[in-house]
Amino acid sequence: ETTTMFGGHKIKIEPALYERLKAIAEKGGYSSVDEFVKNILEKEAAKFDDVDDDEALQERLRGLGYIE
Repeated sequence: ETTTMFGGHKIKIEPALYERLKAIAEKGGYSSVDEFVKNILEKEAAKFDDVDDDEALQERLRGLGYIE
């Protein structure tokens, strides 16, 4: 596992995925894997900003395929 830091928090990423993210980040012009992953997470989190209650959140997660 590869451990990367985000705002003082560690996240474990499998080495193969990390290498894949590293290659994509380089091709995309990001300065680091951390910057690339942070950008992805911010975009995903923004999808949930308009969800006010748990039921709406559950429906949103189902619609995106995160839960069944």
